[in-house]
Amino acid sequence: MTTQFTAVIPGQRLSDQVAQQLRTEIKAARLGPGVKLPTEAELALQFGVSRTVVREAVSRLKSLNLVQSRQGSGVYVAEQPAIAPLEFAAPDRGQAMSKTALTHMLELRRSLEAEAATRAAQRASAADVRQIKQSVRALAQAVRAGQSGVEEDLQFHRSIAMAAHNPFLTSTLDYLAQFLRGAIGVTRANEARRGDFSEQVRAEHAAIVEAIALADPAAASRAAGLHMDNAVTRIEQAAPGFWQEEGGRLARPLVKKLRTG
Repeated sequence: MTTQFTAVIPGQRLSDQVAQQLRTEIKAARLGPGVKLPTEAELALQFGVSRTVVREAVSRLKSLNLVQSRQGSGVYVAEQPAIAPLEFAAPDRGQAMSKTALTHMLELRRSLEAEAATRAAQRASAADVRQIKQSVRALAQAVRAGQSGVEEDLQFHRSIAMAAHNPFLTSTLDYLAQFLRGAIGVTRANEARRGDFSEQVRAEHAAIVEAIALADPAAASRAAGLHMDNAVTRIEQAAPGFWQEEGGRLARPLVKKLRTG
């Protein structure tokens, strides 16, 4: 295979750039059905990224049914790539359903996150604060490695709930984790597309942590509530193409709940 890829641009989400270049080659049929992709090591060298970044990008293409693994052989372009249905299926209703489902989840999260931050500011021990700060560092490290950061983001919010020392609050969030992962996946995927969005999220997390560390319940509640409000705003500003592809796929569990709930 003679396709040559361009090194990614620092500062933008690495796995997104890798996935987009591969997808472009598949769409243009320069990587045709049945063609084997280069190895992880070869792709990492061409793109100038780690193998972890390549692995995440390929995983994203697998979720879109654009490529498939063959045991002991490698990764191949799917025989019938699923690009056309994604691009030409009527997106308007799906986009509306995805945004509505996510907004409902963010509305629920707003009250829970604000309450958790308030109680954490009142009750957190020094060890609790250290754990919250460690979860922020873990999230930043995941982002630098080109990963989605979904699990790390979820753990950040769970560490705040743990610091609230209310087992019912923690149990509620643990139950909702089955939906929160999807919601966080959508918001993080959208935020990763724009540097200003990513910086806003980082600053919002920092404000929540600072308020908890200063034992300021009112400030913690405001910061957590603002974080959820801004998440809704960022979703409203998402590009339409986002909902036709990655956003719509990640929101499917929420949409299913919206339809059956």
